[in-house]
Amino acid sequence: MGEVTSYATSLPGYIDLLNTHDFATGTSTSYGGLLTIISTMAWGLGYFGMPHILLRFMAIEDPEKIKLSRRVGTVWVFIAMGIAICVGVVARALTHVGILEELADSERAVIGIAQYLSGFGILPALLAGVVLAGILACTMSTCDSQLLAASSSISENIIHGVFGLKLNEKQTMLMARGTLLVIAIIAVIFARDPNSSVFGIVSFAWAGFGGAFGPVMLCALFWKRCNRWGAIAGMVGGGAMVFIWEYLISPMGGVFGIYELLPGFLVGLLLCFVVSLATAEPSQEIQDEFEKAKAMDKG
Repeated sequence: MGEVTSYATSLPGYIDLLNTHDFATGTSTSYGGLLTIISTMAWGLGYFGMPHILLRFMAIEDPEKIKLSRRVGTVWVFIAMGIAICVGVVARALTHVGILEELADSERAVIGIAQYLSGFGILPALLAGVVLAGILACTMSTCDSQLLAASSSISENIIHGVFGLKLNEKQTMLMARGTLLVIAIIAVIFARDPNSSVFGIVSFAWAGFGGAFGPVMLCALFWKRCNRWGAIAGMVGGGAMVFIWEYLISPMGGVFGIYELLPGFLVGLLLCFVVSLATAEPSQEIQDEFEKAKAMDKG
C-alpha cells in the first residue's frame, strides 16, 4: 500500500483540488476552472430527488431515527466516494508497474483488481468474490428501489391520484407488473449499446431525477405555499430542461458545458415558486398537515 501511495503522490496534480494529472503528457493540468468546480458540486443537488434514497426515509419505522439515518447516510457517502478514489489510485499504480494491462474501459478497474487478487490463494480469492458480489449488490439495491418507485408511482400516484381511476387489487398489480416490464425493456435497449458508458448513463439519470424531483421535494418540505400546480410545473420544467440542456445547449461548449443538473434544478425551482404564487394556495387541510409535520420535526 505504501508503494501505491508513493506512486500516487509522485504524479503531478493527481490528487489535487484544483488540478488533475494528464496521463498522456505526464504533467499537471488545470481541473477546468470555476465551471468544472460548479458542475462537480451540482452533483450534490441530485440527492434531493433520488426516489431510491427518499423511499428509505419514507419507509422508516420510527420518525425518531430519521436524524440518525441522515447522519449514517452522509457518512456513508464520504466513505463510498473515498473508496472509489482509492480504487482508481490502486488500479493506476498496478497498471504502471505492469501488473494490470492498460484498461480500455476505466469502469472495469475494480474487476481487474479483483481478478488480480484471486490469484493469491483461497482467502484473497474469497475477498475478490466479495468485491465482485458488491458490484452486483449495489446494482440490485438501486435497481429494485427504482423499479418499486416507478411501479407504485404509475399505479397509485398517476392512475389513482391524478386521473382518479379506481383499480382493484388485481388491476393494480397488473399495472405495476406492466410498468416493470416496460422499464426492463428500455433498460435492455440502453444496455445493448457497446459504446455506452455506465457513468454517462448514471450521470444523465442523476440529473433527470434531481432536476425533476429535487426542487419539488425541497419546496414541499420547507414552503407551505407550494401547491399542486407549482409542483407539476417544477417537475415538468426541471425534467425538460435537463434534456434541452444536454442535447441542444451543452453541445455549444464554453460556459454552456456545465452539468445539466444545475440548470434543470434552477428552472424547476423557479417554476415551482412562480406557478405556486400565481395559482390558489393549498387547501387548509394540506396547510394544517404541513404545520403538524413541522411541529413534529421541532419536537
